[in-house]
Amino acid sequence: MNRIIVAIDGYSSCGKSTIAKALAKYAGYTYVDTGAMYRAIALYTIRKGLEDEASIIAALPQIEVGFVLADGAQHVTLNGEDVESQIRTLAVGNCASRVSAIKEVRAFLVAQQQKMGEAKGIVMDGRDIGTVVFPQAELKLFLTASPEVRAQRRYDELVSKGEKPDFEAVLADVNDRDYRDTHRAESPLRQADDAIVVDNSFMTIDGQMELIYKLFNEHADFH
Repeated sequence: MNRIIVAIDGYSSCGKSTIAKALAKYAGYTYVDTGAMYRAIALYTIRKGLEDEASIIAALPQIEVGFVLADGAQHVTLNGEDVESQIRTLAVGNCASRVSAIKEVRAFLVAQQQKMGEAKGIVMDGRDIGTVVFPQAELKLFLTASPEVRAQRRYDELVSKGEKPDFEAVLADVNDRDYRDTHRAESPLRQADDAIVVDNSFMTIDGQMELIYKLFNEHADFH
């Protein structure tokens, strides 16, 4: 079976990371969470109090984003520090959406992401993987679900972490992020022409994975 690149794009809270991790494990591939990379830069800007684009761009040479295995899972690092738990907050997610709209930030991380995929055998998820990072990817998936379903997933995730979110505020945040992601000037979220759309609003995880494993096997064999 040929080693291929799998690009998974889609809206926030569509389960991209869960699906990408499961597929990477199934295929014996490397998984890269690009959203976590943007979140790491967002965390850095919050910690340093960087509020304007110029200061964020100037700080990029001082930022090193990486990945380590911890407790059997992939964690993101910021300048050598494991920041996996710190980057998963709503505040960092909102900041990441804004930071990712900066052209220089995207160029900085896209170059790293493309280098990671040179040997293929990689599953990468994000917002512009199939359109910008790997337009040549052999398998492109575009995940979507209704805003209400995605807000409920995000709400449940926050509750499981001990937080007490307001559902309407979470829904408003989902809609705001959708707007920012699809309307930003630099690499907006959009479906690649050759991407396969998976609407998982009412699909179980098992149902999704059965479909995606089937698609992967077809594309790994045929390319």
